[in-house]
Amino acid sequence: MARKYNPQQIEEKWQKRWEEAGTFKVTEDPAKEKYYLLEMFPYPSGKIHMGHVRNYTIGDVVARYKKLRGYNVLHPMGWDSFGMPAENAAIEHRIPPARWTNDNIAAMKKQLKRIGFSYDWDREISTCEPEYYKWEQLFFLWMYEKGLAYKKGGSVNWCPKCRTVLANEQVEAGLCWRCEAEVTEKYFDQWFFRITDYVEELLEYCDRLPGWPERVLTMQKNWIGKSHGCEIVFPMADSDDAIRVFTTRQDTIFGATFMLIAAEHPLVMELAKGKAVEEEVREFVGRVKKQDKLKRTSDYYEKEGVFLDSYCLNPGTNKKMPIYAANFVLADYGTGCVMAVPTHDQRDFEFAKKYDLPLVVVIQNPDDPLDAETMSEAYVDEGILVNSGQFDGMENLKALENIAEYLESIDRGRKTVEYRLRDWGISRQRYWGAPIPIINCEKCGIVPVPEKDLPVVLPRDVELTGEGGSPLERLKTFLETACPNCGGPARRETETMDTFVESSWYFDRYCSADCDASPGLDREKVNYWMPVDQYIGGIEHAILHLLYARFYTKMLRDFGVLDVDEPFTNLLTQGMVCKETMMCAEHGYLHPDDVKGGRCVHCNGKVTTGKTEKMSKSLKNVVDPDYLIKKYGADTARVFCLFAAPPEKDLEWNDQGVEGSFRFLNRVWRIIMDYVDDIKDVPPLEKGAEVDGELKILTKKTHQTIRKVTIDIEDRFHFNTAISAVMELVNSLYQIKRPEKGDGTSLSAIRNTIEAVIILLSPIAPHIAEELWEIIGMKGKLTDSSWPSYDETLASEEEITIVLQVNGKLRGRIQVSADESDDKIKELALKEEKVQKFIDGKKVIKEIYVPKKLVNIVAK
Repeated sequence: MARKYNPQQIEEKWQKRWEEAGTFKVTEDPAKEKYYLLEMFPYPSGKIHMGHVRNYTIGDVVARYKKLRGYNVLHPMGWDSFGMPAENAAIEHRIPPARWTNDNIAAMKKQLKRIGFSYDWDREISTCEPEYYKWEQLFFLWMYEKGLAYKKGGSVNWCPKCRTVLANEQVEAGLCWRCEAEVTEKYFDQWFFRITDYVEELLEYCDRLPGWPERVLTMQKNWIGKSHGCEIVFPMADSDDAIRVFTTRQDTIFGATFMLIAAEHPLVMELAKGKAVEEEVREFVGRVKKQDKLKRTSDYYEKEGVFLDSYCLNPGTNKKMPIYAANFVLADYGTGCVMAVPTHDQRDFEFAKKYDLPLVVVIQNPDDPLDAETMSEAYVDEGILVNSGQFDGMENLKALENIAEYLESIDRGRKTVEYRLRDWGISRQRYWGAPIPIINCEKCGIVPVPEKDLPVVLPRDVELTGEGGSPLERLKTFLETACPNCGGPARRETETMDTFVESSWYFDRYCSADCDASPGLDREKVNYWMPVDQYIGGIEHAILHLLYARFYTKMLRDFGVLDVDEPFTNLLTQGMVCKETMMCAEHGYLHPDDVKGGRCVHCNGKVTTGKTEKMSKSLKNVVDPDYLIKKYGADTARVFCLFAAPPEKDLEWNDQGVEGSFRFLNRVWRIIMDYVDDIKDVPPLEKGAEVDGELKILTKKTHQTIRKVTIDIEDRFHFNTAISAVMELVNSLYQIKRPEKGDGTSLSAIRNTIEAVIILLSPIAPHIAEELWEIIGMKGKLTDSSWPSYDETLASEEEITIVLQVNGKLRGRIQVSADESDDKIKELALKEEKVQKFIDGKKVIKEIYVPKKLVNIVAK
């Protein structure tokens, strides 16, 4: 056969066959070990981008590999289809959000199918459909009954034009991110989920997730923010009221010389009311509210404050402390009030210097005595207490417990634990979301919708004008209803749920996507599939989505819906897809198609190449997956996404790399087509059969490649090195001398290698692999076959000795495989017991590596 590699024809052929055969449909089978592989589902924005392609290709490789290993693999896909973009598009294009959303879903589904992902489409879900959010509303009712869902008043960011609450991240320089109207503060009731009831379990289980990246676990722990400390009471100087402060540094109480309150704290205007400073304070508060919360708490941001013409008393010294509103204190952490110790906190030090406030040293540096008059910065290290009454002479850290007990004894404090985590506010003053199943009755108050009346269906016959606020407030057919208790007139809740609610349990719904019996989850099926064995998504979801999903899982467990404690056993956070940017002076950022011969096609101006950035529409450094597939085929796109970088690293786009991936697949095609007539009727080489010379080397190389690819996919997700190993094996095929047509044993050895190449490549480039599998005469689909095994003896590599040094001195040796990666060798060197003995307690400065010979660890 001499036919040319035609990826488009081959790929469409096999996608059709897989779909017709239901190749990836799956049901529960207790006799088989399950494997649940899931990528974070997409928002249906209209088109998939290369970030999607990379993310889903990573998952697809693992799903296909596990299927070949005999696992019962669940690999579903669906749509996170509620959200603001649909409302914005509806306003802009004058079409209903549901139509815009469903059109996008159809387009993106077609794209995903064209790339050949192994999804069980029978389990497809869309979160904007009533058959999905009906059960979400049921869970809300359960939570309300148990006190886990509640309504309370609070201050929020409010856009008067959009008439909706904004998250802190949606306020940019005091303006609404969408309409640029000035954001104000508004106080009204909102719905919350009591996630804080699970705070200790959420924190504790961070240490029971060994399959999660340490970076993500650290981010979750920091967000939960558990702090052991002391709540201290500072009495007001001129009233019976008091200010309560949470601190982990009660050892510095005697050095607190002024009090700071977050500018947005209600106490600020209360203390300033009726005083000469009231207007000045009001202006300051308004200005601070427009500042970015993250920026204003950073070290480099200017510290600002205003005196409230009020004083409190230090419970340690009984001295008066002036009270200031400050821009670098946040109302939603601790109590929103901070005792300022300027000699031992740098931000307090800068504030005190700016406003000429007193400094008192209470932790003395034993090596270089401090003088408050001459200090140029705060002293933040350990030391000996001074000017601290009965605690003088104690080491400051050892005095923490004693001072806490002292404050308790004089009724001015208590030991406590504080968390940064706050309850989850789920109210959204938007239309395109799941309705909250609550009815408000003037007579009965808040009344939950009866379960029999679920779902509360979001009406789709609404007009979005862009005037702000939810149209549900104006839609009488939705708004006006009867109270389930008294039968009198009542109004439905017009707020909708945060879209994070939908994404907090979708992975459970996949397990029984067609279940229409309460509670929408078949417990037996859910307990068969859950937890997700491998979850894949971006690092940007490290905190909120993952934390809410963990909370929701524990909540459903406690309601008896499922048995698992955690939703995701293993987590992979893949890197971004990046590409260099291009600009011209007149037109700014340019799309790659706008550049010809280093010139802008619009003005013929010189094009400059800028930084390599994450692909984005605004930077125009995007590559259309459809274009890539049309030119090279889906398999080439898949190979490049996997070969260019390890999955956890950023992938830097390279057109030459795409061409190289296409050439590699052509090389695979040509070598197998060259041999197909010779090997089609030849049986594989029997186990233990002897071959000589270069065929013996090829057979050994084949087993070594099977071993390496297996380990790279199974243990490391190092798809790039797995592909590299297959490339080397293909090169070996090209280099051997072609056996005579009648040399059965030699051709059998070559057939073994060809079969190995095809099946090892199949999770990565499944279409070409299926086609070649059929061409060489294999019966049945490749997807229904088994992953190859390897002979340990044949797969064994020569071992080499690596010399280990610490600070240039010989400390040991280790034996490693001759083909071991450099990173693995350095990792093994650091773990070696004899090395650990000499670096224990020291900081590793650098590692000097002489490839395949020596590792020298420099530590101080």
